[in-house]
Amino acid sequence: MNSFDWRSYPNRLVHVWRASLQFRTVAITVLLSGFAVIVIGGFLSVSISTNLFASRSVQVQEEARTIHNQAQSTFDAAQPANDQSPTVELDNVANSVTDKILPSTTAPGSTKFAIKRTPGQAETPQNIQPLSSTNFPEGIVTDSLRKRVIKDVTHVQSQSAMLPGGSPALVVGSQIRVPTAGSYELYLVYDLSSVQTTLGYVQRTLALGGLALVLLIAAVTYTVVRLVVGPIRLAAETSEKLAAGQLEQRIPEKGEDVIATLARSFNGMADSLQKQITKLAELSRLQQRFVSDVSHELRTPLTTIRLAGDVLYDHRADFAPATARTAELLHTQVQRFEVLLADLLEVSRYDAGAVELDLEPTNLVRLVEDAVDGMQPLAEQRGSSVRLVAPGGYFEAEVDARRIRRVLRNLLGNAVEHGEGKPIVVMVDSNKTAIALTVRDYGTGMKPTDVTRVFDRFWRADPSRQRTIGGTGLGLAISLEDATLHDGRLEVWSELGVGTCFRLTLPRERGRAIVSSPLELPPDDALHLEEVQDA
Repeated sequence: MNSFDWRSYPNRLVHVWRASLQFRTVAITVLLSGFAVIVIGGFLSVSISTNLFASRSVQVQEEARTIHNQAQSTFDAAQPANDQSPTVELDNVANSVTDKILPSTTAPGSTKFAIKRTPGQAETPQNIQPLSSTNFPEGIVTDSLRKRVIKDVTHVQSQSAMLPGGSPALVVGSQIRVPTAGSYELYLVYDLSSVQTTLGYVQRTLALGGLALVLLIAAVTYTVVRLVVGPIRLAAETSEKLAAGQLEQRIPEKGEDVIATLARSFNGMADSLQKQITKLAELSRLQQRFVSDVSHELRTPLTTIRLAGDVLYDHRADFAPATARTAELLHTQVQRFEVLLADLLEVSRYDAGAVELDLEPTNLVRLVEDAVDGMQPLAEQRGSSVRLVAPGGYFEAEVDARRIRRVLRNLLGNAVEHGEGKPIVVMVDSNKTAIALTVRDYGTGMKPTDVTRVFDRFWRADPSRQRTIGGTGLGLAISLEDATLHDGRLEVWSELGVGTCFRLTLPRERGRAIVSSPLELPPDDALHLEEVQDA
């Protein structure tokens, strides 16, 4: 059983983020709106919390001030019944104050109280026993609060605190003057758990409301973005189909908004492109057919002319010198014309896509040896020598031997034509996936701008230069088509005054990818540098 690979989840999320405009827009909107809701909700929560506790604090202080005044008034009005037991009488007054004036202290969450004698006083004839509610928390009255209560006898003092159960509370203290008994401190502890409960309810409401708002914004954004992205996605899919050749594909036109305008504009562009492509395809077909028909039609009269020219050429010795020279020129040009027709027919087959390979296992080294032997006499006439460098380690490759032989003849002919009588080196090597050959000359070379056009049909680097070995101007173009048909590559490197090197790289097996070429380009001249220097 395959387990979920959580480590791939971030990569998937990044892919979705990059690939989906809709997801990216909704995610950004949700993040920004969520941040805004958190900031606003936090501000409201703090503001409400401050206002709730502030208002409750004011209410508590007012209530405590009222209780303090009533208790002070009660003690001021009380007179001992006799001098025999003044202390007992004051205790009764204090109990009366706690029963009538102070709030109930028995209910949960009620106010707690305590009456304590102010320390540091001189002895008085009368005293009140310390009083406190049964559930008054010990230690909740701090020393700092007692110091403020003792110091300021005219105002009530307050301080925040925490009850043992974890509920917030407010402790309020004030000083009471008891006649004949000295100063006493009255402390009231108000439980603020109800305020905390209200604040919690408000915070939960804000959180749920904020979450609902974010979800609502996400849903609205998703709907709006879907309305906008949907037509764009449809336009992208339609354009891909158009690029794949389905020229009849169109975008549905609905409404009169900007999306409908986009659809109409896109469809208009598609109609125009379809017409132009159809027109160009028809023109290309007519051109290919014209070239093919003309080439075929010219073969019959050319055959007649060639036969007549051969007769004249065979009897040129019986003619006057001028007539004999004319017969030789006629024979040469008829042969060139025949080669040109054959090349035109081959080009028309490539343009029509009607070329098929006749693959067979072939030893490329032997193929190169045959081509070099066939070109050697012509190279010697031009003062060049052709050298074959084959380090070894070759295997047979599946190629169309006739077409590869034609490529070699074209490359060697080009090297002889532009080699300036210098040596020509042919190298063959192979690796696990490919076999390659290079044809290197040390002639005039080409400019970088000329290198990019060397495979164009009928193109020459120097238009004023005449071809001396009967080339048609289609050899390199046909060679490139032959290499491409084999799933190979035909590349060129050239430099002015240094020479030119063509490299043909072919897969060892048809359909197998070429990982790298066995031969370097630019070429490594270390193997034959001495021969070139001697020449």
